[in-house]
Amino acid sequence: MSLKVIACGPLCLLQDGGRRGWQHLGVSPSGPVDKHAAAWANRLLGNVPGAPLLEVALGGLDLEAQVDTWLALTGAELPATLDGQPLPGWSRFRVWAGQRLKLGFARAGQRAYLAAAGGFITEPILGSVATQMREKLGGRAGNGQPLAADDLLECAAHGECFNRGASVPWPYRPDYREAPTLRVLPGPDVFSEEQRQAFFGQRWQISPQSDRMGVRLRGEALSAPRRQWSLGIVEGAIQVPPDGQPIVLLADRQSMGGYPLLGVLHPLDVGRLAQCPAHSEVRFAPASVEQAQADLSEFLRFFAT
Repeated sequence: MSLKVIACGPLCLLQDGGRRGWQHLGVSPSGPVDKHAAAWANRLLGNVPGAPLLEVALGGLDLEAQVDTWLALTGAELPATLDGQPLPGWSRFRVWAGQRLKLGFARAGQRAYLAAAGGFITEPILGSVATQMREKLGGRAGNGQPLAADDLLECAAHGECFNRGASVPWPYRPDYREAPTLRVLPGPDVFSEEQRQAFFGQRWQISPQSDRMGVRLRGEALSAPRRQWSLGIVEGAIQVPPDGQPIVLLADRQSMGGYPLLGVLHPLDVGRLAQCPAHSEVRFAPASVEQAQADLSEFLRFFAT
């Protein structure tokens, strides 16, 4: 029982909560780059947190259901239809065997998330189905390859698990059309106050060279302190390489890095950055570790219930 891929857009990847516990061996965690949107997709269906779902970059996905089930769609704003009938975003909906689900291309945001009741089913690699193309791990076939036409997304029959659709309340749905101001926690390297003000005081443009490994920023170059050793890298780390153009690291990041670290993006703002298209602008503002810890604790409590 499955969803058959009729056509696939630029990059469709199976992801879950991530490949944890392997960074000491150089294996990145992967997982969804927008954890907020992914968490809502699973919550709409009553799935366990981190259940396998599909991350659809830019859209362009066409699926045929071969099973009666429920699906949920969140993330980027894009046209979606079921047998030609429009579907609302950030909602769950019933799908019958034989129906066609089509996702057009994103009008705002970069990545949509499609979840199935019970989660998609495939064999985990190193404890996770998360797709890591660079390391050739995870995904439908376990080799890190993205979805392609004629692939089958296995899922269980859950046609009777709900009696009606549901949507995410508006206050919890980001507006991807707005230029965001993202919160930054202090980093381990001591940048001068002048350079910190230069970072926070300007608008940064998203480079087209950004990907799931990291978002590259363009702006007035920063001058970083010299780094003589490498550190472990966390999601949201803001590296400043010799050219002075910061890189914000995402889910497919490397496990170690030697560039100076200006700070770390607030964990709940990483997904919002990952939804920003090339050439759009973002700003940053300083934030406290204590507030970030409180925010993240609230987020985890909510999606664990």
